Amino acid sequence: MSKYLGPSCRLCRREGLKLFLKGTRCQTEKCAFTRREFTPGQHGSKRTRAKLSDYGFQLREKQKVKRLYGVLERQFRRYFKLAEKSKAVTGEKLLQLLERRLDNVVFRLCIASSRQAARQLVKHNHIKVDNKRVNIPSYIVDEGDIIELTCKEALIKNIKQNFELIKDRGIPTWLELDSEHLKGKVIRLPAREDIGFPIQEKLIVELYSK
Repeated sequence: MSKYLGPSCRLCRREGLKLFLKGTRCQTEKCAFTRREFTPGQHGSKRTRAKLSDYGFQLREKQKVKRLYGVLERQFRRYFKLAEKSKAVTGEKLLQLLERRLDNVVFRLCIASSRQAARQLVKHNHIKVDNKRVNIPSYIVDEGDIIELTCKEALIKNIKQNFELIKDRGIPTWLELDSEHLKGKVIRLPAREDIGFPIQEKLIVELYSK
């Protein structure tokens, strides 16, 4: 499966918003977005942002959410179709499905500093869900699932050191974390107010409903 291999900070600058794609670096003065908030490209600093059409706003919102969760178009469209078929509000269901991805849950528990780092932990068989190894980042967790680390002591020590740096980010209320053992639990499914990021999901629904 294809994936984006370019510089992460370029994506933040293109969206005009810090997406926190590089973990702890995003919270320091080294953050490229903080130093260069203009759009990427040779003439980015001289270029003014063009006024977008309705379609442009819808497209940018979709791209922002895709890049935030690290999902490509084909998979994102599949999530939308699942959300559309459900009885819930389509936009809110879409965000809930993205939040319930295993790589996002590991990130939200502050076990990993970024969603990309969380994806690596999952793909390298370092995560268990209900005592079963899961190496699929897109695995959808459910209420009551227990997420825990299953890796060598050296890696756990490194993860605990990183945890001390990022724990101030906070754990969402739909998750529970045993910080001593770095073991998390899904105590309920995420609600719209748990997203904690400026997203206008109605624009995405409008884009795909054309």
